[in-house]
Amino acid sequence: MSEEINHQRRRFIGAAAVTIAAARLGMTGSAQAQSGGVTPAAPPPAKPGTNAPFGALKQTDAGVLSIGYVEAGPAGGRPVVLLHGWPYDVHSYAGVAPLLASKGYRVIVPYLRGYGPTRFLSDEAVRNGQQSALAADTVALMDALGIERAIIGGFDWGARTANIVAALWPERCKAHVSVSGYLIGSREANRMPLPPKAELEWWYQFYFATERGRLGYEKNRRDFNNLIWQLASPKWNFDDATFERSAASFDNPDHVPVVIHNYRWRLGLAEGEPKYDGFEKRLAAAPLIAVPTITLEGDANGAPHPDAGSYARKFTGKYEHRVVGGGVGHNLPQEAPEAFARAVIEVDGF
Repeated sequence: MSEEINHQRRRFIGAAAVTIAAARLGMTGSAQAQSGGVTPAAPPPAKPGTNAPFGALKQTDAGVLSIGYVEAGPAGGRPVVLLHGWPYDVHSYAGVAPLLASKGYRVIVPYLRGYGPTRFLSDEAVRNGQQSALAADTVALMDALGIERAIIGGFDWGARTANIVAALWPERCKAHVSVSGYLIGSREANRMPLPPKAELEWWYQFYFATERGRLGYEKNRRDFNNLIWQLASPKWNFDDATFERSAASFDNPDHVPVVIHNYRWRLGLAEGEPKYDGFEKRLAAAPLIAVPTITLEGDANGAPHPDAGSYARKFTGKYEHRVVGGGVGHNLPQEAPEAFARAVIEVDGF
């Protein structure tokens, strides 16, 4: 598997806006430099406005994918890889990226498989959403961009992916920031029933387990995901333009197959790929994470998430947990970009 892994509308918010954002955060100092990066292939056409306020969309082949990503900050800056969740996209970091870029970090925000311009290189590839596959994508992207080691952050699917990279490839992860803590799972553990109230919170997982659910998500993905945004962040008053900016990513032809496979795989209703079996065996043992870590939780997270006390011992390196107040929900980087960016910078100093 390691061999396989190795295998505008405008620019970011202008300098004045970045300065203001950095001042709001109250940051000092700058990131140390690390060389690296390649010039990616020309990106496919993007719909006008879908990548604002980011700069030009970039594209590079990495592992089994052609990955679309946005980038901010100096090419020689210390790398930070930020991973979005479902059903969101790179715009979850639209406020975080300029804050980090203003401090000299090189910020990479990829579209996960099944989102935006990211595509499978082969028509025959399995549209696989299992947890280790997404982590392998991240390592492959770092290889493609010449990034040996990075700070990795994420929420939702992105947090789980960051956890896995930190656990299985600690030499590639300098530190990490994880919303909702430790999210590595196993299909065997997922076979165990939860209390009724907890099961209710996972209603969409059971919906996706049915053919009716697959068809319903295919037909109504925008309305469905808008509802998830509302339920997961009940106090976030996002407007239609904010949602539509991210919703364009759901038009990816692989989006529905990847999402459906992700949730069916978790319940043991769909098989993964044999090449990831070794990774999944290790993940099923709930490995400890030794890299420096800050975990975050919004005080109004409406999505299913573990209690912080249940996972603190999974982090054996220097570790802090922080609750972000003010009605912050599941999409914490977009709802509280200053808090997320501050966590990235501070975990870098651990």
